[in-house]
Amino acid sequence: MSTVSEAEQAAMHRALVLAETVRGRTSPNPAVGAVILDGHGELAGEGATQPVGGPHAEIVALRAAGRRAHGGTAVVTLEPCAHTGRTGPCAEALIEAGITRVVYAVDDPNPPAAGGADRLREAGIDVVAGLDAAAVAAGALRPWLHALRTGRPFVTWKLASTLDGRVAAADHSARWISSPAARADSHAFRAIVDAIVVGSGTVLADDPHLTVRDADDELAAHQPLRVVLDRRHRVRQSARVLDSAAETLLLDTAVPRFALKALHDRGVRHVLLEGGPTLAGAFVEARCVDEVIAYLAPKLLGGGPSALGDAGIVTIADAITLDVETVTRVGSDVKIVARPVWAEGE
Repeated sequence: MSTVSEAEQAAMHRALVLAETVRGRTSPNPAVGAVILDGHGELAGEGATQPVGGPHAEIVALRAAGRRAHGGTAVVTLEPCAHTGRTGPCAEALIEAGITRVVYAVDDPNPPAAGGADRLREAGIDVVAGLDAAAVAAGALRPWLHALRTGRPFVTWKLASTLDGRVAAADHSARWISSPAARADSHAFRAIVDAIVVGSGTVLADDPHLTVRDADDELAAHQPLRVVLDRRHRVRQSARVLDSAAETLLLDTAVPRFALKALHDRGVRHVLLEGGPTLAGAFVEARCVDEVIAYLAPKLLGGGPSALGDAGIVTIADAITLDVETVTRVGSDVKIVARPVWAEGE
C-alpha cells in the first residue's frame, strides 16, 4: 500500500465513526463513511450513506465540500461504486468533482458495483486501497460483507443470564436478571440492527414491544423490523408486538435458514436474535449464529431454564468454541462479546 499522510489516516478514522452513525439505517446498502480533504489536506466535507434511495457517503461528503473538493482527496471506508442503481456511480461523481486522490479501506466484493478503483485510475486519479481494512471490515461493514458472502443476514444472539447460565428462576420469573445499565446497553444495540427476531413462545410468555426507545423512554425515530417466527399461528392480534410502533413480520416457519432467507430477500443484513432458549438452540444447531453478546449477572439460581436449549450437542467433543472479542463491565454485570468458531464451510 502506498504511503498515506497523517491527515488521510485521521480522515479514515473519522470515516469509520461516520459509518457507525448510520448502522441499521442503510440496508440493503452498506453503511459507509466518507471524508473529503481539500488540496491542503484540510477537512472540506464529510458524510455517510443515507437510507435506501438516498445518496451514498461520497455524494454527501462531496456536497458538503463543494468547490473545495477540486484537487482534493476522498477517504472512504468502501471502494467507490462503479454502477448505476437507485443512485449514480460514486466513482464518476468523484471524477467530475475534480478529486485527484482516493484512499479507501475495503474492496467492494459486490460484482455489480465493483470496479470503481479501476475507473478512477483510468481517469488519472491516484488510488490507495487497503488503509485500515481489517478495522473497517470488523466495524459497520461487517454485517453487509457477511451477507454478501453467505447469502444470509449476520446474526447476533443476545442473552442475559445468571452466572450459572439461567435466564429465569424455577417459577419462570425473569425480571430483572440483568442490571439497569446492562438492559440499557442491550436496548441501545437494537438501534443498529435491521431486524429483531423472536419466537412465538417469547411473545406469548413476555408480550414484548421489541422497540427502540431513547433515554426519555420515547420511541426512537428509527425502528428495526420486528420478526416473530410463528409456525403454529399462536400470536394473538392483541400482542404488543403487533402495535403501530414499528413494522412487524410474522413468519410461518421455525427453520432458521428459511427465516433468514426470507429476511435477506427483504433487504435485512443484520439480525438481533432475542428469542428464548428453544429458538437460540435452533439457530445454534443450524450454525446460524455469527456473534454472541452475553450479559452475565452476579447471581445464582440453581434451577430454571438455561440460556441455550437443545442445540444438537450430545458430547463434549461437539461443544462450540467461542472466540472472545471483548470482556467489559456494564453496571454490576459482565458483558462478553464472542464469535462462534464454526468448521470450514459452515
